[in-house]
Amino acid sequence: MPGSDTENSITGGKKQMHLLYFTDPICSSCWGIEPQLRKLKLEYGDYFNIEYRMGGLLPSWNTYGGRDVSNAAEVAQHWDEVSAYYDMPIDGDIWLEDPLASSYAPSIAFKAAQLQDKIKALTFLRKIKEMVFVEKKNIAKWEHLQQAALQTGLDTEKLKIDIEGRGKEAFEEDLKLAKILGVRGFPTIFFIDEEYNRLRLYGVKPYEEFEQTLLKLYPHAMKAPVYKDAAHVFDHFPTVTTKEFSFLTNWSKKKAESMLNNLFEEGTVEKYTVKNGTLWKRK
Repeated sequence: MPGSDTENSITGGKKQMHLLYFTDPICSSCWGIEPQLRKLKLEYGDYFNIEYRMGGLLPSWNTYGGRDVSNAAEVAQHWDEVSAYYDMPIDGDIWLEDPLASSYAPSIAFKAAQLQDKIKALTFLRKIKEMVFVEKKNIAKWEHLQQAALQTGLDTEKLKIDIEGRGKEAFEEDLKLAKILGVRGFPTIFFIDEEYNRLRLYGVKPYEEFEQTLLKLYPHAMKAPVYKDAAHVFDHFPTVTTKEFSFLTNWSKKKAESMLNNLFEEGTVEKYTVKNGTLWKRK
């Protein structure tokens, strides 16, 4: 199993747990678990690192084997439905206005970003997710990948070269590993301890299942306290949805919206509202 190419550099030191996460930039369920995953990082981040692998959700519409949808128009309806279910902003209209032909281009771009800087690559991944789910931008197009790269401090010329070379090779390795491990859907996360015992968590699950899965392998992990102030949240995550802010602070959605709107009126944060929710960004 892989084990060294991870996020250790964020907090330093050796972690007791390793999370191997198979995802895809256009996976709506993966967007749906962002609140759970972010909370796990805040509460138990001292005990684990995460290795992000791409799963190749949509090679093309001719080869797509999904059960829920079979064409772009059906994705539009599906995304609007899951937006309400996950309470996360997702605008399915992109699939009617500028549909993606494949998720391979943004997946390879992320792998190319990892070759430059592991930490910036994670910011890049979050940015392209916001682009496709909230801003209705076709992240299979280079113009949007380039914009995301510039905003996250990546070298765009090197990124483009690696997309055609080493990034594509790294993506193929991810697909091979997913096949070896029997990954058939996303999100799929393997929780692995120091002795290589592993548990699999598949799909959108309540936060308690994330927590319990980790504690099964490392029962001595101690939960960090939850901070209810906005500054703490934005120090860790420069952009949050209303659901994420509410989830991370344990405030009600109504209280969370009130706090965020106050910050907006003070000029502390920006907000980007779409038909199915709001994304907040620290200035």
